[in-house]
Amino acid sequence: MTIHTITRICLFTVSISIIACSCAFTGRSSSKFLAKARNSPYDLIVVPGVPLEKGKWSRAMKARVYWSKYLYDQGIAKNIMYSGSAVYTPCYEAKVMALYAEAIGVPKEHIFIETKAEHSTENIYYSYKKARKLGFGRIALATDPFQAKLLRGFIWKKVSHDVDVIPIVYDTLKAMEPDMKDPVIDSQQAFVENFIPLTERESWWKRFRGTRGLNLNPAIYDDMIQAEAVK
Repeated sequence: MTIHTITRICLFTVSISIIACSCAFTGRSSSKFLAKARNSPYDLIVVPGVPLEKGKWSRAMKARVYWSKYLYDQGIAKNIMYSGSAVYTPCYEAKVMALYAEAIGVPKEHIFIETKAEHSTENIYYSYKKARKLGFGRIALATDPFQAKLLRGFIWKKVSHDVDVIPIVYDTLKAMEPDMKDPVIDSQQAFVENFIPLTERESWWKRFRGTRGLNLNPAIYDDMIQAEAVK
């Protein structure tokens, strides 16, 4: 391998690292968002879904659920809405996360779900519409720093300037690890009959558009009555 080739590889690696870092909030930025949130609690936080993996929650799902519980326990969020349809696995992501949240101590009456979203852009867009139908005022997105930064511009453009983000502060999450549990849930409660994964229902191009928030249904939940909202 020539020096020229090695140099190109190194430059490419550095470039990718810079891009990756720029696409996520830093720990310092995340801490600032958290400090701001403490001064003005939210009626509800929206937590994007993560697929169930082999019948168990992944590290990503566990992090998001425990972060939402932390925000609830701290009085920063009065209620939590988990969002996610059955996208890649035959279980509603939102229902699975709600079951885990209840199992680790979040009161059931403060847990809500949104099961239409199949992309992260739809998670916040549809959850915001449903939350507003339920009468919630102050709303924030609570997720990992990478997703929070990716969605922030979309939120301002397509959702509302009043929706804030509360990225996970990993130092805080790490301090909680000794007390974290891995409860067993009945995932059959979230099971979807005759499931077909998104990769078989939609083309790559349509999925890409969905990721960018270009397949949104503006009329979703418009006809929803409050009694149906919790389903």
